[in-house]
Amino acid sequence: MPKYHQHLAGDPLPHVTQRTASKERFSLGAAAGRYIVICLMGPAANPALPGVIRATERTDLFNDAFASLFVVCTEPASLAALPAERRGFRLFLDDNLTVSRALGAAPTDNDSATPYRMLWIIADPMLRIIDTLPCRSDGTDATAVIERLQGLPPPERATGIPLQAPILFLPRVFEPALCDELIALYQAAGGEVSGFMREVEGKTVGMHDPGFKSRRDHVITDQPMIARLQSRILRRVVPEIARAHAFHATRMERYIVSCYRADEGGHFAAHRDNTTPGTAHRRFAISINLNDDFDGGEVSFPEFGPQGFKAPPGGAVVFSCSLLHRVSAVTRGERYAFLPFVYDEAAAALRARNMHTVERDTTKSAAR
Repeated sequence: MPKYHQHLAGDPLPHVTQRTASKERFSLGAAAGRYIVICLMGPAANPALPGVIRATERTDLFNDAFASLFVVCTEPASLAALPAERRGFRLFLDDNLTVSRALGAAPTDNDSATPYRMLWIIADPMLRIIDTLPCRSDGTDATAVIERLQGLPPPERATGIPLQAPILFLPRVFEPALCDELIALYQAAGGEVSGFMREVEGKTVGMHDPGFKSRRDHVITDQPMIARLQSRILRRVVPEIARAHAFHATRMERYIVSCYRADEGGHFAAHRDNTTPGTAHRRFAISINLNDDFDGGEVSFPEFGPQGFKAPPGGAVVFSCSLLHRVSAVTRGERYAFLPFVYDEAAAALRARNMHTVERDTTKSAAR
């Protein structure tokens, strides 16, 4: 008897990563914030294909604002039979069945003789499953999916009430004089282009893509300054994390002053901070604004709605590194921020075990 993963309404959608027709790696976990519809179509010879094509034409629904449609194909020939990717519609080429197994369409026992179960999955903006439907050869499945989607409220009201992201918003973490000192440090030294980390063949590799992230960083090396920064985090942030999350941070990583510049389109697209072996130890991110004479540059959490957060100078937004978050484009001026991570002794042991996976020559310029 073949075994399949069974996903029911209310279950979290697995955060699978696979190539699409236009990208070598696309993480489904980064697509939160809108309804997600996945058609696990499988082989190219599929009687449900006409219904799938009709669904791709619903640009009023599949626009990356209200919903996104992902069609999972297991053969390259399927790509030719379907429309080209566009905003709101993407094609997973799942020839190794990574996505199909995780989502319950292909058996987990790697038996090629076992039939592929063609499915539709509908998930909410928090990537929790709303419904699953089987594919049908008469096209009624696609009609049922569209009707189900049309009956859903706007993404920001998907739970019935406005949601508040599970964050801490803490004023007065840094005093004004310290904010000014950190900005002066950055301006005196200048900043280096900052990249981000990706897992490539088991390695944590630094990358740069200004379309995904545009920011400059200055690394603080002065030990007395580092001690002052540690003291304020220990006194004013660590107790609040312990009170809200029953987690006691004992370690701190990364002492940088960052700058998002309007003239460079400074921003950071939706991401999570702990998705590679070299970053898996990170537990909480701390984003401390050092100034307020800028527009844009707000931190938001797409899984919980569109609301953005802009802390006052010296104030912090603190959140779990597992939360999807983004920084909107700075449209005027420059946003300066201090951006460390904190973790504990168990996470420190994990970091030590994973250090061999980090490509050392890229970590400085890709301090995500």
